[in-house]
Amino acid sequence: MARLDQTPANQAEGLATPPSAAAPAALPVAGFINAGVRHDWTREEAQTIYDAPFNDLLFAAQSVHRRHFDPNQVELARLLSIKTGGCPEDCGYCSQSAHHESGLKASKLMEVERVLAEARKARDAGATRYCMGAAWRNPKTRDMDAVVAMVQGVRAMGMETCMTLGMLTPDDAARLADAGLDYYNHNIDTSPAYYSKVITTRAFSDRLQTLENVRNAGIKVCCGGIVGMGEEAEDRVGMLLTLANLPAHPESVPVNMLIPIPGTPLENAPPLDPIAFVRTVATARIMMPESVVRLSAGRTAMSDEMQALCFFAGANSIFAGDTLLTADNPEQDSDMALFRRLGVRAARLTLEEPAQDCDHHHAPARRDVLDLGSAPLPAESGGCGCGSCGCGAAA
Repeated sequence: MARLDQTPANQAEGLATPPSAAAPAALPVAGFINAGVRHDWTREEAQTIYDAPFNDLLFAAQSVHRRHFDPNQVELARLLSIKTGGCPEDCGYCSQSAHHESGLKASKLMEVERVLAEARKARDAGATRYCMGAAWRNPKTRDMDAVVAMVQGVRAMGMETCMTLGMLTPDDAARLADAGLDYYNHNIDTSPAYYSKVITTRAFSDRLQTLENVRNAGIKVCCGGIVGMGEEAEDRVGMLLTLANLPAHPESVPVNMLIPIPGTPLENAPPLDPIAFVRTVATARIMMPESVVRLSAGRTAMSDEMQALCFFAGANSIFAGDTLLTADNPEQDSDMALFRRLGVRAARLTLEEPAQDCDHHHAPARRDVLDLGSAPLPAESGGCGCGSCGCGAAA
């Protein structure tokens, strides 16, 4: 292979240039590296990014990623189902739906102290965010006191808090905000065009309204979707286009790969091409450059090499522990082994804590939370493991 000359500028960037004096034609995806935060993406632009030659796409995504994040740092989150099964929604991927014969039995809302005991274990093992999910269409007034106590208790331990409880009214969102909730997860699942093929009991507009209610209450938004549900590439692009053109980008964007669960309508869905999944992650990184992109459900079906490509494409968060609600998740030992091989570190969290003379859980005062340790986290069960409805899922 002929040697590629290095110009001073390219040496600084670590790039090679051909010996020819003529400049190579600009690659379409390269034009988006400097795009910054935008909310006016076009379908053509988004499709151009997704369809770019794979190496060009990865280069662009990694370039964007490095401008906004430490490329060798990954956030660790932990997930617990606080109320499992019996959900009235008919989401085609979800084991918790009362419409499906998945064999999952419905449970009552967990006691507050039990939730906090599990949260302590997760914190002691190094989790920096604790996510709690309930299989509801929307929370009931009678349950809100317990939910608020969970948020306050977990946050007092020094972890970020995240909940997914289904649809929220403005009053629900305001009460969670007053409790100090950091993030609310409510995925859009897929593109507006494909949505009705997966869910019929809740409109796409309902999801957008909940996101608006959450944002207006001052809670950070965790919102992404699921791929591998039989959708086309255009639907994956459509999902990302919807997210990237929201008035504010979600602070966290979970990208879930479908886990086909027996007894659900999507139990026989064909597996998604791994390259298509990586393309989705890379496109999300370019279009939402300041958002945390999380590898959520489906990692048990991913090789180490596929996960490494996702990290290179801009994913910088995972769930730890061997269970994502009802779905399997890689054990923490295997995650740590992969981190060591890749030279990846777990992120440290600087979390706002209550001031001593303030009653609000979101008053400014900050402290660091420990790095990820190597101790295994406890397994939990319940939930669909997908991350879109109040089923908890992979937030």
